[in-house]
Amino acid sequence: MTKRSKNDTVGLVQLALFGAIVILIAFTPFIGYIPLGFTKATTIHIPVIIGSIILGPRRGAVLGFIFGLTSLINNTINPSLTSFVFTPFYSLGNANGNFLSLVICFVPRILVGIVPYYTYKAFSKLKANSVISCIIAGVLGSLTNTILVMNMIYFFFGEIYGKIQGTAQNTLYSVILSVILINGVPEAIVAAIITTFVVKAIQSARKVNL
Repeated sequence: MTKRSKNDTVGLVQLALFGAIVILIAFTPFIGYIPLGFTKATTIHIPVIIGSIILGPRRGAVLGFIFGLTSLINNTINPSLTSFVFTPFYSLGNANGNFLSLVICFVPRILVGIVPYYTYKAFSKLKANSVISCIIAGVLGSLTNTILVMNMIYFFFGEIYGKIQGTAQNTLYSVILSVILINGVPEAIVAAIITTFVVKAIQSARKVNL
């Protein structure tokens, strides 16, 4: 076996491992969502962020796709009032999911598997401390998901989403911003901390095995 084919095999095994972790977290109650008292922070995106940094943007994008797929499945088989924004296979009264639901479900999640890699590499090239690079990559990876999802909901399904939430159209974006701040900031902090510890541990283990 050549060195390249060996590296490809190892990469695929690592991708499968990270993918399994994403699926496990997504479908295990109280692991994918951590109660913070005033809100809940999701951790499903964290292995995608870590995988992006460790495995690169292409495999990170695959992990992001898996993340999106678990969201599609969850919102289809275990729907909430607003699940139509994530799946075209669910409707509530006049609120119908459609192709744009798939865009919301997959595009931000795939980007979660791409943005952290390039963020980490960019700050590394600027000679930033590796810990700082991990923290920033974790924060931006997490906020990529929150900001894109919530803004896509506003632009694609704003009117019907506001009605279901009992929010007037002229105040809906204030609600969107509050979700970004209340949910997005804790999630970004959690992602930054876990990403930094795990990435540094993996990097240290790789150096030991060299």
